[in-house]
Amino acid sequence: MVRIGVDLGGTKIEAIALAHTGEELVRRRRPSPRSDYGAIIAVIADLVDELEHEVGAEATVGIGHPGTISPASGLIKNSNSTVLLGKALDRDLEHALDRPVRLANDADCFALSEATDGAGAGCASVFGAILGTGVGGGVVVNGHLLRGPNAIAGEWGHNPLPPSEADPAEPIDCYCGRSGCIEKYLSGPGLAADHARATGAELAPEAIVEGAGLGAPGPVATMHRYVERLAAGLAVVINVLDPDVVVLGGGLSNVDMLYDRVAKRWSSYVFSDVVDTRLMRNQHGDSSGVRGAAWLWDRDVPASR
Repeated sequence: MVRIGVDLGGTKIEAIALAHTGEELVRRRRPSPRSDYGAIIAVIADLVDELEHEVGAEATVGIGHPGTISPASGLIKNSNSTVLLGKALDRDLEHALDRPVRLANDADCFALSEATDGAGAGCASVFGAILGTGVGGGVVVNGHLLRGPNAIAGEWGHNPLPPSEADPAEPIDCYCGRSGCIEKYLSGPGLAADHARATGAELAPEAIVEGAGLGAPGPVATMHRYVERLAAGLAVVINVLDPDVVVLGGGLSNVDMLYDRVAKRWSSYVFSDVVDTRLMRNQHGDSSGVRGAAWLWDRDVPASR
C-alpha cells in the first residue's frame, strides 16, 4: 500500500510517497500559489498524479494544512493562510482527485509523524509542539490523533501566556482577536519582537540565539525569558495531558539550549513532585509534517475531515 502525504504551506506545497514500511519512495515540491485557491487545488492534484506515475500505483492521500475544518460548517477555520478560510477544502480536493482524502492540521501531522516512527515512537502519549512562524501543537494517544469536538485539540499557542519567573510579560494583541497569546512570545517572530522591545535592537531569531551563545548580554537575557516562558507554557500542557514525551518542531526546535534548560525549569510550574515527561528534538525535521499527512490513512482520523 502506497500512501501520499501533502504538506500545504504558505510558501510551498510538498508531497511525499511512502511505502507501508515508512520508506520514502519519492518527494516533490512546488511553490504555493499564495492568493489563488483554485491554483492550490490544481497544484496538489498535479503533485499526486506525478507521484503516482513515478511509483506506478494508486495511493491514499492525506493533506496537512494550516487551520482546521469546522465541525459546524464543514469549512476551513483558524488558518493563517487566509485564502483557505471558508473553503470546503476536503470536498474540493476529493472532487479534483476523484477519491476520498483525509485532512488534518499541519501541527497534528507533525505530532502524528513523530509518534508513529519518530522521537515519540512507542510512547503511549505524545504532544508535538511547533515553535516556528507560529505556535501550534498536536496530541497523539496510543497511536491515534486527537481531534476533539471543536477540531482544536493541541492548540496551545492561542492560550494566554502563563506567568513565569522571567517577567510579567505585557499582553500583546494577536491576529486571532485575543491578547497575550503564547504564540506572540514563543514563535520566531515573537522572540525577535521581545528582543526588540527589551533592547531596541532588531535581530533575527538566529542572530539572537547566536549572540546568546557568545555571551552577549541582550541576547542572553532574551533567551532567559524565552526559556522561562516556554517552560511555563509547556507546564500547562503537562498539567492537563501528562504526556510521556513533548517533541519540539519548527525552526526554534533547533536551539540546543532548550532541551537542557526548559526541562530543568518546567518542574517549577508542573503540579507534581517529579516530572518524568521527556522533552525531545524531532527526528524527521522538516519532513515530519508531510510524513504525518501520509500516515493519516493509518490512524483513526475521519475521512475528509
